[in-house]
Amino acid sequence: MRLVFAGTPEVAVPALDALIASDQHEVVAVVTRPDAPAGRGRRLVASPVAERAEEAGIEVLKPAKPGDPEFLARLREIAPDCCPVVAYGALLPQSALDVPAKGWVNLHFSLLPAWRGAAPVQHAVLAGDEVTGASTFQIEKGLDSGPVFGMLTEEIRPTDTAGDLLTRLAFAGAGLLAATMDGIQDGTLHAVPQPAEGVSLAPKIEVEDARVDWSAPALRVERVVRGCAPSPGAWTLFRGERLKLMATASVGPDADLHLAPGELAVTKKAVYVGTGSHAVELLWVQPQGKKPMKGADWARGVRIEAGEVIGE
Repeated sequence: MRLVFAGTPEVAVPALDALIASDQHEVVAVVTRPDAPAGRGRRLVASPVAERAEEAGIEVLKPAKPGDPEFLARLREIAPDCCPVVAYGALLPQSALDVPAKGWVNLHFSLLPAWRGAAPVQHAVLAGDEVTGASTFQIEKGLDSGPVFGMLTEEIRPTDTAGDLLTRLAFAGAGLLAATMDGIQDGTLHAVPQPAEGVSLAPKIEVEDARVDWSAPALRVERVVRGCAPSPGAWTLFRGERLKLMATASVGPDADLHLAPGELAVTKKAVYVGTGSHAVELLWVQPQGKKPMKGADWARGVRIEAGEVIGE
């Protein structure tokens, strides 16, 4: 099939690579979000998908909106058979959905109908799910509600961050998307409607959602830290400044540490914080305007006083 691939971030690159490598299909163009400012200089930078497509000599389309008349005209000229999508980042209007004969097929990082939306992996970690996965489905007007072609499952490990899990799903999902294209082409694969039960939503994680509530149980604190890593990053306040929490570890309910929620305790080798249940150790933190550092090194540098609290 002639394919136009739509995607933007690094997580979409493995799927693009798998389709480029396929001897069954030809990626004739790529659709991605416009260049965006990045770094301290805020200069415009092409998306990872755009960079990879340019390396491969593939035409790159960067519409401000996928409903722009110029983009739609070019898409019709290209006349793709199918448009695979991975984390493109914009809603597709019906005028775009109607162009390819076999539609647009999305690789979504959850076991649909669970976790429909922009942040399925983060929400799976936040919810304490033990298993997640990836699904390929036919895009329609509803939010991730189209019929499903295929699925794979992936265990969520106890120490997984959202970033860890998303990386594994990106590579496993690349194979699923390529196999889905093969099945659509030869007519052996047919989409099945999603069940009406089991629907859950995964909206984008905002910065305020990543603020740690120290009155919550330690298990919840750990899930917020892991589920919000690397972006937007769990955080709290210390002496009026934001402190990013990059890694924590529960010390267990049997440890001889009796701290009020948010109360800090420092030893020569570690720094602990009280929660609504038992304490957690701050393994890695990032003070505002500084590089990541071990929690114990941070604690020595700021000279925490007895009874001092975090999060106020």
